Amino acid sequence: MTAHYYAVIMAGGGGTRLWPLSRKGRPKQALALVDDRSLFQTAVDRLEGVFSTERILIVTVEEQARLLQAQCPEIPQENFLLEPMPRGTASVVGMAATVLQKRDPEAVMAILTADHLIHNEDGFRELLRTAYAVASDNYLVTLGIAPTHPATGYGYIHQGKMIGTYRNRDVYQVLQFTEKPNKAKAEKMLGSGNYAWNSGMFVWRVKTILDEFSRQMPALTSVLGTIAQSWGTPEESEVLHRVWPTIIPETIDYGIMEKAERVAVIPAKELGWSDVGSWGALFDALAENKEDNVVRGGEHFGLNTKGTLIHAADNPRAIFTIGLEDVIVVDTDDVLLICSKDEAQRVREIVKLLKEERREEYL
Repeated sequence: MTAHYYAVIMAGGGGTRLWPLSRKGRPKQALALVDDRSLFQTAVDRLEGVFSTERILIVTVEEQARLLQAQCPEIPQENFLLEPMPRGTASVVGMAATVLQKRDPEAVMAILTADHLIHNEDGFRELLRTAYAVASDNYLVTLGIAPTHPATGYGYIHQGKMIGTYRNRDVYQVLQFTEKPNKAKAEKMLGSGNYAWNSGMFVWRVKTILDEFSRQMPALTSVLGTIAQSWGTPEESEVLHRVWPTIIPETIDYGIMEKAERVAVIPAKELGWSDVGSWGALFDALAENKEDNVVRGGEHFGLNTKGTLIHAADNPRAIFTIGLEDVIVVDTDDVLLICSKDEAQRVREIVKLLKEERREEYL
């Protein structure tokens, strides 16, 4: 274990692009999409050897807390930090940093996610140890993923000069964060060799990140100060529910990282990383070959079917397909989704439509 090192897992997302499997009552991170462990359980499992369970904090929304606590009862209940409502990743980081500052003023925190796939877990653990060493030198560290193709679904990090070598890894200055590019720009960035995918995972000293909040997001800092004063007192819940809705939603990328100083990136190769943010991304993460079919749950019989994902969850119904290519089929007990893999990102539009139509039974 590393002294004063804590993991903070962000686990409050709705995962709308994985509808209809991901619902309000069973969010994406609580689903077993790959094996018999949920994404959340897997995120906790791969921290073994770097963090004890007492040093793993979970930030989630209130309606998901009980489900996640049941999946990982080894994490102390007081380590579940509950947002009254989502207010963006900046507020998630701010809350966790505020709580950790009171618990351990020397804390270094790793901001991680509950819904990523990482096949090379040993490599990931070594990356976290390296990031701790870099963050201890007062850098804001982002974990970059060495790109393998010109992806348009990820943000990119422009790497500058090398800062130094930590634990036999080269670490670079961050010049710029770039949001999801078009295909031509992605190809150009990939060809330059100076870009990494933005994984959305960060490591920093609590004091360092709170100083950045004070400098760049004074309004949020004021709210966090109010929360800090009441934390651990009988007024904690009342104050949190009163001031949290006043927070203007913002991401940590826009709110802090894009204008921060002393930002470093550690590019990671061969992690086998995916954020499985959509059904198409899940297919890419699970398929050994783009011509193969991926079948999760249920029973599938296919004629002239290739590049197709069949996800039947716990539905025992057999699925037969003829002449399909690059298609997503998701069969649940009350909803059947069929879409082109190219259109899989638009699933969230169906969720939006259902909300507008007030069809809560399908959300």
